[in-house]
Amino acid sequence: MLTWDMVPSENDSMMGKRKLEELIALEGKKKKKKKKQVATPRPACSWVYFSREFIREYSASHPESSGLKAATKAASDAWKSMSLEEKAKYTKRSREVWDNYLTTAPARAPKPRKQTNLVTRCSPGRLFNVLQRLTPDQKAAVRSMGFGSLLGLRCRTLRRSLCLWLLERFNTARRSLEICGERIPLSPKDVELVMGLAASGKDVVNSGPDDLIVELRNSYNATNHGISVRLLEERLAAPEAGEEFKRSFILYALGTVLCPTARLDVSPSFLHFLTNMDTIHQYNWGKFLLDRLVREVSRFHQGKQRAVGGCLLFLQLFYYETVSVEGPGSLVPGLGPCLSSWGEEEITEREKRERELGGYGFGEVLYKESCLGTESSRCRAQLDCLPSGRMGTSSEHGPALGHEGNQVERDQMNGEIIMDEANLPIYLGDKNVVCGDIEVVVESVRKACQNKEYGCKETLDYMKKSEHEETCSYAPCTCPLLECDFVGSSEQLSLHFSSKHWDSGRRFRYNCPQAISLGMNEPFLVLQAEEDGILFLLNKGLKQLEIQS
Repeated sequence: MLTWDMVPSENDSMMGKRKLEELIALEGKKKKKKKKQVATPRPACSWVYFSREFIREYSASHPESSGLKAATKAASDAWKSMSLEEKAKYTKRSREVWDNYLTTAPARAPKPRKQTNLVTRCSPGRLFNVLQRLTPDQKAAVRSMGFGSLLGLRCRTLRRSLCLWLLERFNTARRSLEICGERIPLSPKDVELVMGLAASGKDVVNSGPDDLIVELRNSYNATNHGISVRLLEERLAAPEAGEEFKRSFILYALGTVLCPTARLDVSPSFLHFLTNMDTIHQYNWGKFLLDRLVREVSRFHQGKQRAVGGCLLFLQLFYYETVSVEGPGSLVPGLGPCLSSWGEEEITEREKRERELGGYGFGEVLYKESCLGTESSRCRAQLDCLPSGRMGTSSEHGPALGHEGNQVERDQMNGEIIMDEANLPIYLGDKNVVCGDIEVVVESVRKACQNKEYGCKETLDYMKKSEHEETCSYAPCTCPLLECDFVGSSEQLSLHFSSKHWDSGRRFRYNCPQAISLGMNEPFLVLQAEEDGILFLLNKGLKQLEIQS
């Protein structure tokens, strides 16, 4: 029998060598590939320490159990039934590990964020569409709450390029816009002039009975994500104009235009100050809107959220009102809010003029002139209400000196207006302008401190009330963390921070030295004393030193 030996050709040997080289190179790459470096893991919470210990004991004493799932369920039930004293052992351990982590762990470098397009939940168009469908009774209800200026809303879209340009020049620390070579401060009064919301009254705080808050959350199907905007739109479509309509309207206005967050839904925290709809008109909504705007822009600057919250419509209209592109005489201030002065046609024409000048920031700032003009216009309107004849000195002529919204409530103040002969009014015949000094004498009226809801039980004379409230120990304090809306007395804030944000600060003892590190990208650090729970805010700043030669 003949046998044939298969002798490999030259081409086959070359291909075999290539395959062998590829395999060797591939194995070399696998060996050289380094493992991805993992940052220092964050320490566990008290529940994790308890569950680890419990599951070990449970598994040893229950060998017949169905595995980890049953042990974890038993640990969860046991943890829920434990008292704070029983949990203290694990809480103390987790705090010690956390403090050590904050001291030794290197600061995390922030991720680079390139923002090319503006993402915001501020949508004046949605509110505009709802306003068009309101009945006369519903509009009257909106006015009774002090939000009647929103009924004049004409702007339906935001100019995102302008808003992004303003955000880049928004100084949250100084609460100002740095544009056109000037620093323009923002105040609640500016919110009142632009949006028509009151810039005086009580601060908007998160208060209200817990059981009522739970009931309201259930009625609006509120989840951890928020209250559905579509649900509010459905409720506002009903013809009813009572308390539920008022609450739904405020929630919708806050969530879509005035104070939207970075989320799609409306924040359920708004329900805390919407428990009593009869007091809505008494709040300082201008301050609330500005505070929320500063907070949301600050979070955006820090890279904590991609979307921008807050009322960007206010920023846009404020820029239009304070920066002239036509010259000093182009902006004529009026008595009404600027919100109703800017519709789509006016904004389109303004944007066209901005492009002709080369972009934003090439106009002339008329901020001071605008404010002076507005105030002088209001003064003229008040003077028009005065009589042209001789003015008497008795209290019967008192009402002639006031105007709607400025009269003193009878249940708060009871007095008379006295005018000395040396200070009698002087009349200028052509303008009927009244000049003179008016002294108001107020009888003793006792009122409760404005911090009553935070625990103050003082009742003081009307003239001493302001002096007391300036130093009242129950004055409301806000939580230092930007993402938290809690407001309460200093004692309430101490309990809130130690229970809700215990892992967001550092605990210390008086007269005990302790090393503290603050990362380059951390603006501040919250310190809490273990003895009395008092909070201290350690801010980071730069100070320029002058070196003399």
